[in-house]
Amino acid sequence: MDLRHELMEGRAELPRVGAVVPARGIHPPYIVVNGYDDEIEPVTAYLRDLALNDSSPLTVRSYGYGLLRWFRLLWLLGVVWEKATEAEIAVLTGWLRSAANPQRQRKSAGAAAPGSVNLRTGKPVLRAGYAPRTINHALSVVSGFYEFHAHQGNGPVTNPVPDSPQRRRALAHRSPLEPKPVLGRARLRQKVADRPPRSIPDHLWDELFERMGCERDRALLEFYVSSGARAEELLGVGIGDLDWAGQKIYLISKGTRERQPVPASPQAFVRLARYLDEIGTPPADEPLWRTRRGADRPMTYWAMRRIIQRANEALGTNWTLHDLRHTAANRMANGGKLTLPEVQAVLRHANIQTTSRYLAVRVEEIFDKLTEHYNAPRVERSYPTGYNADDIAAVFGA
Repeated sequence: MDLRHELMEGRAELPRVGAVVPARGIHPPYIVVNGYDDEIEPVTAYLRDLALNDSSPLTVRSYGYGLLRWFRLLWLLGVVWEKATEAEIAVLTGWLRSAANPQRQRKSAGAAAPGSVNLRTGKPVLRAGYAPRTINHALSVVSGFYEFHAHQGNGPVTNPVPDSPQRRRALAHRSPLEPKPVLGRARLRQKVADRPPRSIPDHLWDELFERMGCERDRALLEFYVSSGARAEELLGVGIGDLDWAGQKIYLISKGTRERQPVPASPQAFVRLARYLDEIGTPPADEPLWRTRRGADRPMTYWAMRRIIQRANEALGTNWTLHDLRHTAANRMANGGKLTLPEVQAVLRHANIQTTSRYLAVRVEEIFDKLTEHYNAPRVERSYPTGYNADDIAAVFGA
């Protein structure tokens, strides 16, 4: 079996050479270097274009890692980037479909099997390899790279990543309020299952809340589940972003990167006041949420993620930080007090169809109704007296 087939079958690994490193400037904020720490100029040109088009630094960084993976494959195959064809794209797709994702490795002995379903939450455990969305994102990154260089007059004449012109034309001028047409996927694109958002049922939420070991963590969960803020958005809030009288917090929204007000529950502010009584008021230019061990420093996303992981290990669940946002959205959308446009405003969704997904009914939420349905006695047929039994059987098949 040659090297290409070994890669497509997941029997060979890409070389761990090169890196994505911060740049000295801001256009781009990150660059990609090879194994000799030399900057890859074609990648830098593309990442600079992304930055100039107002892409966030995290987007530029993500695209940098996608292109680093692509160049590692080309280096292994001995193909220069200008000569790449769809054959190399097929090798990349096959490797992503079959290779193990190092971010999904389970180190603990009692970890759930990849792809299994947690019976307490109903959520599937992430599989060992790369997700279909990750594969499609990798193809989009490489496609954008070659599309940019084709516009600049560099690289191959034809983009090596297969495209679907029919799909692109159909979606080009579609209104967000129109239903999305069902069209065929481009070659090598993966099928992505459309799963409804997963919220935490009330009894499991109470268990999770009880596992929080300090006032800081309880305050964070109250803010997450009442405001619907994303994980990193809330962790960046400072003392000057609190509106105590208006029961609002101001945070930098992920999509627009603008400072926006978000309402939160009175109980969340009570918990926050208790937390601030414990640690004191942090500096005005520092985030509210601080670490509890070691030197005083802002709390990171990974620290908050680890808090949820420890609670999951104790409870036998597999909740994530983003499930807290789904829980807030589900409570607002189905509580009967807010209209769907009002929920959209709180969650800061650009499209109301995204908000409407939280109106979907899940089997777990209708368990009591299903139990009542299954236990209901069968309806017995009865006929008025005076009719001959043979006539009833002939007419009704009884």
